[in-house]
Amino acid sequence: MQRLTEKAILNNIRKQIPFTAQLEDGSLTLRISEYQPHIATAIHHGHQIRDALSQHIRLTEQERYYEEDPFTGDFISSQPIVLQVEDSRYEYDLNRPLAGCVYKTAWGKDVWSDALPTSEIALSKAKHSRYYRILKCLISTLEAKFGLCLLYDIHAYNYQRIETKTPTFNIGTQQLNSRHWRKVLDNLQRKLKHIELPNITVSVAENDVFKGLGYQASFVTEHFRNTLIMPIEVKKVYMNEVGGESFPLVIEKLKEGMKTAINEHAAATITHYSKGKRKPLRHVLSSSLPTEVVKLDKDLYALARGINTLNYITPKNLKQEKKRFLHNPFSYQPNFTYRQLDIDPYKFKENLYRLPVETILDADIQKLYRTVIEQLAMRIDLLASIGTEQFLYNSLRYYGEPNKEDISNAKFILHACEYLPIMDASINAASAVIAFQQAAGEYGVKCKVVEAKNMIARAMVSGRTIKVNNECSFNETDLNALIHHELGVHLLTTANAEVQPLHIFKLGLPGNTHAQEGLAILCEYLSGNLPLHRLKTLALRVIAVSKMVAGESFNQCYLDLINDHNVTIDDAFTITLRAYRGGGFTKDYLYLRGLKEALQMYKQGDISSLFIGKTGFDSKVLLDELIARGILKSPHYVPKALSMKSEEDAIMTFILDSI
Repeated sequence: MQRLTEKAILNNIRKQIPFTAQLEDGSLTLRISEYQPHIATAIHHGHQIRDALSQHIRLTEQERYYEEDPFTGDFISSQPIVLQVEDSRYEYDLNRPLAGCVYKTAWGKDVWSDALPTSEIALSKAKHSRYYRILKCLISTLEAKFGLCLLYDIHAYNYQRIETKTPTFNIGTQQLNSRHWRKVLDNLQRKLKHIELPNITVSVAENDVFKGLGYQASFVTEHFRNTLIMPIEVKKVYMNEVGGESFPLVIEKLKEGMKTAINEHAAATITHYSKGKRKPLRHVLSSSLPTEVVKLDKDLYALARGINTLNYITPKNLKQEKKRFLHNPFSYQPNFTYRQLDIDPYKFKENLYRLPVETILDADIQKLYRTVIEQLAMRIDLLASIGTEQFLYNSLRYYGEPNKEDISNAKFILHACEYLPIMDASINAASAVIAFQQAAGEYGVKCKVVEAKNMIARAMVSGRTIKVNNECSFNETDLNALIHHELGVHLLTTANAEVQPLHIFKLGLPGNTHAQEGLAILCEYLSGNLPLHRLKTLALRVIAVSKMVAGESFNQCYLDLINDHNVTIDDAFTITLRAYRGGGFTKDYLYLRGLKEALQMYKQGDISSLFIGKTGFDSKVLLDELIARGILKSPHYVPKALSMKSEEDAIMTFILDSI
């Protein structure tokens, strides 16, 4: 990180130049990714003490650490303007007036073994004054630019020595004009109350354990009429306050929760006090893509690109084994062979976990990359175990398994009677290729459409290529459904991902299989091309996966599909194969569950952000935020099915509304 003089920092602030730097002595880290009308500070975050003082200090490091506020800088790392003090409060306490900022005693203990030299006290006080010169310049600049400034003053407190029940968050307002700011302060309490922490009941109070009487609040209220400072004390539930050990899972949730709480609170407050001068804000976060995210994203893509599960999971000897099995379906056990994995799984995971995810400061973006890396590690375990007993275990880890509701929904669908005639499959693969090409031309998207051999699916997308099974024939409804499914979702999201500034949307977010297939089938439905027999196929896949997980044999599952559900020989083999390939592939139950969730989200509002690449349902809130911030691009291609006005199939609508 660059080191700058106070003069250089003040010059950058006055010129409103975004920058990240430390003061030249390393005492203060200042991050301004974008000039927004709110600041977050962590003035007791630091632990360092300069060498000249260390020989005089009487306290142990553990004693100092106990009274400092570790990790408070991490809680606000997502904010666009952060002042994080690296020096210990035992060197100078910024929350005390200048005259008393250097302790003699603190919390009943003598701090120094002997009297400090006058020159060292003067230096500590000079650092105190320098911080407030920088803060004053920053607030003045923001007030001049926006007419208003908010300051979130983050601290932490030890609670085990307090005998009464204490809140997770304490807002100190005694120095504020509480009557004037009452609605703003009440809203802050509500936002903080919504933060969820693992195994912790979150509570918020005002002026409970602390009243907000620190010097930073005094300084701001004295010098600025249009700035609201909100001192927030966080209970040290995120660490062992005595031993000093941290609880990483709680810290991660605090980072995520405080990002959301501060962002939503600041946006609402700034919008309200702008009095119509600006549009309602959805966020007050930076609109620039951090360089550390770009670098990590590039390194991750270079490592993980080209890992295609279906390339490895499709049996090489599919034709031969199908012929042998159908000759003797009662006793012959298919013996499929698979492509060899050309990746060292151990080195791959080692390189994955070496990626410096911790350098990403935005809590939600950091979490996104962590989960993608975890998913890639599980995927390589899955691929490395193809054809072994371990494969089913890894498939369950990666995709999960159908629950009781999934199975009940599948059985409900299978009870339905066909109510429309099924058209003959008179369209061959060559004609299907032409239909796909025409549809791609209407979208204006470049792609190849080819016939392919040795496929399980009737059609599939691989990169910018649509492969059509040369052994299949189609009726008009089925072909239209495939076009909306494969081209309208899978290929368009591939094309959209290519123009995003981050490669992660090509690799796929957690849950992307679930989301992609759900959205694709939703588009079949919205376009009027989801007949009951297609929906029943999805239900049968759930049944097949549940049978496989329960330990039934390939033969038994195949025969049950024929005898219990009147499935054709070819369809029964394909459905069974899809579930049993590799040693037990559970992915297929996600089609029906994905459709259910996609339809629910579609009814709730705009789902276009899910089409920017290989996204997941759970990431939609973050995707919407990043698009609103201008970090991600809105999808260039959107499925036509979303805006089509097809004739409603009342029976199909009833069935889908019932699952």
